[in-house]
Amino acid sequence: QVQLVESGGGLVQPGGSLTLSCAASGSIFRIYDMGWYRQAPGKQRELVASITRGANTNYADSVKGRFTTSRDNVKNTVYLQMNSLKPEDTAVYYCFADGSSRYWGQGTQVTVSS
Repeated sequence: QVQLVESGGGLVQPGGSLTLSCAASGSIFRIYDMGWYRQAPGKQRELVASITRGANTNYADSVKGRFTTSRDNVKNTVYLQMNSLKPEDTAVYYCFADGSSRYWGQGTQVTVSS
């Protein structure tokens, strides 16, 4: 079993910043891609950012230039630095990790509001 534990969500004003973290633990042999999805109320879950083990990244067009994902392969942890946050970034953010299966975090709420 692999567990992903997220932290760092919360309430922030428009234009503000937040950093999410997601640490994987358990029966980890090797983790390949890691990243983040989000789901806003009434909308489908969408990919926000992903990062390969070699640190190649991919971003949704809506977050390019504002969000940055990174990872620590020793700690099996992935991060999402979110800057210039907008109200439309409000969602539950889920991290994922691809090993023998795709594993998911429990989700963390990010609310952007004045």
